[in-house]
Amino acid sequence: MFVDPRRLETFRVVATTGQISAASRLLHLSQPAVTAQIRQLEADCGQPLLVRTARGVRLNAAGRVLLDYAQRIHGLLDEAALAIAAEETLQGELALAASTTIAGAIVPGLLASFLRTHRDLQVRLEVGNTREVLAWLAEGRVPLGLVEGHARAPRIRLERYLDDELVPVVASQGPPEWLRIRTLDALKRVPLLWREQGSGTRAVLDRALRKAGVRKGPQPGDLQLGSTEAIKKALALGLGVALLSRWSIHGELSLGRFQVLPVPGLRIARAFSWALPVDEPSGVAGRFLRHARAAPPVLLP
Repeated sequence: MFVDPRRLETFRVVATTGQISAASRLLHLSQPAVTAQIRQLEADCGQPLLVRTARGVRLNAAGRVLLDYAQRIHGLLDEAALAIAAEETLQGELALAASTTIAGAIVPGLLASFLRTHRDLQVRLEVGNTREVLAWLAEGRVPLGLVEGHARAPRIRLERYLDDELVPVVASQGPPEWLRIRTLDALKRVPLLWREQGSGTRAVLDRALRKAGVRKGPQPGDLQLGSTEAIKKALALGLGVALLSRWSIHGELSLGRFQVLPVPGLRIARAFSWALPVDEPSGVAGRFLRHARAAPPVLLP
């Protein structure tokens, strides 16, 4: 069996976007051309790889196996491009936007590793909630962004980057009765610290707490604060219990300042995603994106 690398890349893009039309825009090919490449790849493999549905396409078992190899090959090519690019001198401005949790916990490590080999760059990082980041990207104010939660926006596609989890956290020096919280029912009776409307964290948290029967939005005694750092300060002062990203509290947990409450029945998984225009970013932004895809994020103390 021979697998044409160009058809394999087309398959990877189709599989990750879930739509022939979206893949055709990214690949700058017509939809019939993309469909023909997928059909030829299936013929080369001797079996179907995708299941066609009214909403697009999804992978079958064989397709999932092949996608793993396609992604690994794509990653190796990105690494090769980075290795060559490291020998070039980039100049100009790296502009990007990130929602507040990601801007504090993930972006600094990515910038540090990228700027080691590109010291002549200027960096402009715009920080806001998920809704604001998507708006800036749609306006063309920045060429790429990082967001959290269930984000949606016209002419913007999301590419999954990192898995995350929101966990119930209390200050280690907080009220003793809060440290003993072990049930959803006990969680209902304490003040909670929320992000503001428009935050990706707020959207995910609101949906999860409603489903668990803990809250239907903030109630009297709860606080709504405009950033993760503000919530962490309120948490340290014993003003309530917060549900925060594991990425954002790594330092406080390692120093023993915060404790995660083991509450069965409450698991809030989510993902951090790249927010990108339909066309792949080019120039400095494109180089940074390739670096971030290939470089593991660094946990900050």
